[in-house]
Amino acid sequence: MKKIGILLALTITMLSCQTKEKQPDVVFKKYDETAALKEQQNHKSKRMQFKLFQSKVIDMNQVFAPFKEDLSYFSEADYNSLKPLVIEQDIPSLQKSIKAGKLNYEKLTLFYLYRIRKFESDSTLSLNSIIALNPIALKEARQRDKNKDDVSEYSIYGMPILLKDNINTKGMPTTAGALALENNKNTEDAFIVEKLKENGAIILGKVNLSEWAYFFCSGCPLGYSAVGGQTLNPYGRAEFETGGSSAGSGVTVAANFAVAAVGTETSGSITSPSSQNSVVGLKPTIGVLSRTGIVPISSTLDTPGPMTKSVVDNAIFMDAMSGYDQSDKASKEINDEYFKNGFRNQLKGVRLGALKPLLSDSIYALNVEKLKKAGAEIIEITPPEISFNGFLTLLNIDMKHDLPAYLANNADKAVSIKNVKDAVDFNLKDTLLRAPYGQQLFQGIVNDKTTLEELAIVKNNLKSEGEKYLKSLQDENLDAILSINNYHSGIAAVSFHPTLTVPMGYKDSGEPISLTFVGLPFSERKLLEIGYAFEQLTKARKIPINYK
Repeated sequence: MKKIGILLALTITMLSCQTKEKQPDVVFKKYDETAALKEQQNHKSKRMQFKLFQSKVIDMNQVFAPFKEDLSYFSEADYNSLKPLVIEQDIPSLQKSIKAGKLNYEKLTLFYLYRIRKFESDSTLSLNSIIALNPIALKEARQRDKNKDDVSEYSIYGMPILLKDNINTKGMPTTAGALALENNKNTEDAFIVEKLKENGAIILGKVNLSEWAYFFCSGCPLGYSAVGGQTLNPYGRAEFETGGSSAGSGVTVAANFAVAAVGTETSGSITSPSSQNSVVGLKPTIGVLSRTGIVPISSTLDTPGPMTKSVVDNAIFMDAMSGYDQSDKASKEINDEYFKNGFRNQLKGVRLGALKPLLSDSIYALNVEKLKKAGAEIIEITPPEISFNGFLTLLNIDMKHDLPAYLANNADKAVSIKNVKDAVDFNLKDTLLRAPYGQQLFQGIVNDKTTLEELAIVKNNLKSEGEKYLKSLQDENLDAILSINNYHSGIAAVSFHPTLTVPMGYKDSGEPISLTFVGLPFSERKLLEIGYAFEQLTKARKIPINYK
């Protein structure tokens, strides 16, 4: 009986393929970027004067090979019929469409694969955002479809998610964008990836980033890595910066290449690309989300966080990644549920601090006024002068100790480097390919002789200075302080305050700009609720015009 069932299923599959016209193959071709690079040297920002666009390492034809047969029966007509159900839709809307039978997890995953291929194979629209795809993503989606009847509309179940490529993921390499980690192919899942899988998420693939989470070269382009090439901003390809270091996470969410993405932040690496790509990014308090299995910069400041198109999705994503990890010394037992019972769309009585030096920014001032008219109490703050001495030292010495620990405990044994010095030496063997913009920050780590005792003093001083800058949160009983983009990410980082950035508009040039809420430690739920009310008030996010 079982054999008959299998034969019947195979027959149905073959018949369905026969009734659909097979589509021509899409081939990724390298293009001559000489003229584009020459033009790029006229960019007003030195950091945007790129040396290359395309990856010299990745063959996207190989990346897409596991999906060739399935995509050959998915047409442009199929894609266009699903677009209204998928593009810019939040998780509850997607789950409702699936429950109603208009969509399923397999079609949703195919849609994203087709869309990534459609844009990334076009040299005029490619964003160089993908490093790897999960070869069994469609198999996992079909499995999810077998158990979809009792899924909550507020669940991550069946949702295709992209991960920054410094997060260990079984079955895919984890490179941090560096050729020194090219052989980091066989790892266990990072703790947060385990949690996502436990909750039914589909890991769609890995995205490009600023190499070594932008703690590698000095003054080099954001979103560049030797493995992935130069990530580009969909709101202005090679015109606007992507933000970093979670460039690929911001870009892919903005361009609707997945439901959501995971980023990581040490200081601004979630808030910066979220702001630059008009998506919602949350940098949680250290200890809320596990860092085990993530290529580190600093065990003091590192954290992963969700990057999404909406605040609701951000909260759902937080719930799916949360959990106590005994392997992470900073991990905390957190009982918060970030989307339990939904959010009140209410700003009345919320106390927010507006930073006086920022009120000269017309978009910031306009949105502060909108919040005020909606019932929020706005308290204008003149922040104190602070010293930020020692920040680079903190990162240097943490990475000097934390990277060897990751390589020893969480990396593939095939990785030859054991520490930062090994990585520097590896890159010197072929700097044109491995470090075209130099590796000044890595060399700085090697040369920094600060002791652990001296580092402890640096950390305490930075924490005190950050707390001094943000002391009005407690002194004025504020729910949040309002910032722009990642302007105060370093201050929030060293004093262990969470930040939530939400789109607030676009400059005259079309470049996105976001309002960032800085809260007290472990106030993520409150920030999300305020961010949701702001999002509903302004509805500022717009899809990039060339990626509709």
